[in-house]
Amino acid sequence: MTGTGNGWERGNSMALAFFQSASRRRDQVVAVDLGTRCSKAVWMQARSDGYALLRYAFLDAPVADKEPSANLLAEHLRALLEALEARTRLVSLALGVQDAVVRYAELPQMPLPDMRQVLKTSSKIYLQQELNGYVFDCWPVNGKAEQGPSEKSRTAGLPKQRVLVAGARQSWVETLYEAVKQAGCQASHMLPGLLAPINALERACPELYQQETVALVNLGFRHSSICILQQGDLVLSRVLAIGGDHVTQGLADMMGISYAEAEGIKVGMPGEVREQIQSLLAPLGRELKASLDFFEHQNDRPVGQVLVSGGSALSECMLQVLQAELMTECRAWDPTAGLQRSLPPQQLAELEQLAPHLAVAVGTALATL
Repeated sequence: MTGTGNGWERGNSMALAFFQSASRRRDQVVAVDLGTRCSKAVWMQARSDGYALLRYAFLDAPVADKEPSANLLAEHLRALLEALEARTRLVSLALGVQDAVVRYAELPQMPLPDMRQVLKTSSKIYLQQELNGYVFDCWPVNGKAEQGPSEKSRTAGLPKQRVLVAGARQSWVETLYEAVKQAGCQASHMLPGLLAPINALERACPELYQQETVALVNLGFRHSSICILQQGDLVLSRVLAIGGDHVTQGLADMMGISYAEAEGIKVGMPGEVREQIQSLLAPLGRELKASLDFFEHQNDRPVGQVLVSGGSALSECMLQVLQAELMTECRAWDPTAGLQRSLPPQQLAELEQLAPHLAVAVGTALATL
């Protein structure tokens, strides 16, 4: 999934939302990154002098052979809220990269509600993909949509504008909304998790965000993503069906050991299996390198560094392997760096090690507050 062009208006957190509460803005929110294996949640507060991280939590995701039900998800959300000890019932959700489509499109200048309807009925024309049963939201590159009555949008010959589009299956959005309700909470936003780390980077490293060309790589359980930013503009994004699970399962198969043993070796003794990790990460490295090369060829400028988030970002061995494949500096980054840390002592002590896990949850909260 790739997009080239300018980006969205700088200084505004990306807030493409498949569902957005009509209630007034509040100063606290719980944001949940619904993972395939582990969900991450943060409780954050907007203050007059910035944003505060009040708590964070990790919880194994519901185990299900098929898409989890609203009942199962509601139970999961209640457990996350209990772990956070949150005093707000306002919840925003980040959809996994496999559950949301994000790409640029050329759309006629028209009010946002009309853009959403046009995409719903004509996704094949504007997105080159038939997306029946999807809901959409749009973010015009210049930050503005046409104002005025919807009849205007039906006239022929309207000038086009570049729009960043997000889409998700309506049935899944409705399931998530029902789960939030059953958990006794109010749904605030539902956002594409692909874009959330960009919001977190803008707050954590504003100078880097505004002035440099960087790639954000998020290593998930079954999927990984890359977003290339040029001075704050999203220029290219891709989702790849390779994640930490591929490495762990590959180690288990190579060594004839259990999945749990392979995970322990990957995390605790990666140097012992460096060659195996290198061979298993090679396909991901090649795809990420292809994305960097494509960008550099199209834009005639190099990507300065690759910032890595997700659970595998905690492995120095995996970062070194990726750096060798990409031939560009790769490092883990802290998405909480621009936040006030109003955390209990134990969470504060553990944050440095765990922060790369929280990029999606923090970015989702920032888009909400």
